[in-house]
Amino acid sequence: MEEAASASASALPSWAALVLLSAAALVLVDAAARRAHGWYREAPLGAARRARLPPGEMGWPVVGGMWAFLRAFKSGKPDAFIASFVRRFGRTGVYRGFMFSSPTILVTTPEACKQVLMDDDAFVTGWPKATVALIGPKSFIAMPYDEHRRLRKLTAAPINGFDALTAYLPFIDRTVTSSLRAWADESSSAGTGRGVEFLTELRRMTFKIIVQIFLGGADEPTTRALERSYTDLNYGMRAMAINLPGFAYRRALRARRRLVAVLQGVLDERRAARSMGVSGSGVDMMDRLIEAEDERGRRLDDDEIIDVLVMYLNAGHESSGHITMWATVFLQENPDIFAKAKAEQEAIMRSIPASQQGLTLRDFRKMEYLSQVIDETLRLVNISFVSFRQATKDVFVNGYLIPKGWKVQLWYRSVHMDPQVYPDPTKFNPSRWEGHSPRAGTFLAFGLGARLCPGNDLAKLEISVFLHHFLLGYKLTRTNPKCRVRYLPHPRPVDNCLAKITRVVS
Repeated sequence: MEEAASASASALPSWAALVLLSAAALVLVDAAARRAHGWYREAPLGAARRARLPPGEMGWPVVGGMWAFLRAFKSGKPDAFIASFVRRFGRTGVYRGFMFSSPTILVTTPEACKQVLMDDDAFVTGWPKATVALIGPKSFIAMPYDEHRRLRKLTAAPINGFDALTAYLPFIDRTVTSSLRAWADESSSAGTGRGVEFLTELRRMTFKIIVQIFLGGADEPTTRALERSYTDLNYGMRAMAINLPGFAYRRALRARRRLVAVLQGVLDERRAARSMGVSGSGVDMMDRLIEAEDERGRRLDDDEIIDVLVMYLNAGHESSGHITMWATVFLQENPDIFAKAKAEQEAIMRSIPASQQGLTLRDFRKMEYLSQVIDETLRLVNISFVSFRQATKDVFVNGYLIPKGWKVQLWYRSVHMDPQVYPDPTKFNPSRWEGHSPRAGTFLAFGLGARLCPGNDLAKLEISVFLHHFLLGYKLTRTNPKCRVRYLPHPRPVDNCLAKITRVVS
């Protein structure tokens, strides 16, 4: 026994030494791989240009910073990714890395974001190839500046124009009121007791609205099928571009093919009707895109129309649905804010003439505090947490070089959660917007510059109408109020905000 114990004890130092040697070898391999990858990506710049690069590192070949990015977001600590750069390299506002298979400069401060977003000569769109493949090469996100400006002009009035919003508002109003009634009935039905997946229902509601606006409506089965395809598409947007079975990107590619097939079918029907002299009503986005022509008389082809619709339909219901859910949750969690927002809506209701049917844009313009609630939700939730550009020439930002051809990631989330920009940034505080006009670059929920989100007014209208009716007559009771939040592709509770919607009698 003693001899065995003695032999075992004597063996411990050799095993410990082996473990230490193995660990040291791994550290050396890791350092060598990172150094080699960095040299491979940066050597073509030459010594002088390399010396002007911002701090950072390229990480491992192929993977780069993607593991750290995905780990931070999937662990429920999304701000840890950029925080790691600040901790290691200081608050420089720009860092270098390797993201989405490209050498990339990460931009994280308001001033730097403003410079990049406002300089259309030095920066063009630079979304990852996977994202462009899913949304479409002829959508806004992939268009050169001149084409983007032309298409934006053609689509601006049908989306955000006064006449368009006036025409859309009654349908939005009816859809919201009928949806709330249905959810309340379902929540109170005997034998169910489970409530509804609030986010899932909101996404269906906003998708129904956006389909009506852009495609003139569709039957319920078609709308549900389209919505499921958009869900798959969206999950692949910021996933790694791995086109293998079981991966989100592969499912997203299949979803895009289904969407294109449906939209092409509708287009073919519309064009066939026109060829027989049956003109479209001209009231939905597809009709307007078919009819649109530029100053040279050039019309959009089918690929252009489909890619624009895919982009608008995806953004138009995903963002609105998620922001509506979080705004409702934040209001319900903050009674004082809820009471102030409700008082404003009650005052608006008292000012509406008895002869008026439903809300008008005039009523919408009066919702000043509710607008602050929505802006604060947009800031805090960060639905669009990053956007992408590419440098067309060597540019200096914050004194550091962004080389020609390199990708640029604009980290809107870092700006919105910066305590130097927004004191106590994790607190939901709509009053911070009262009498406050954010300086350029500090509020980027809809982007900035020439590529500002073209559907921002429509989105705020949808959200405002819903919150108006909710505040006046309903209550949200979550089943799992401490539910874990998943941050990709958008922040959401893992239970999709399972809750009961109940009517409140004033």
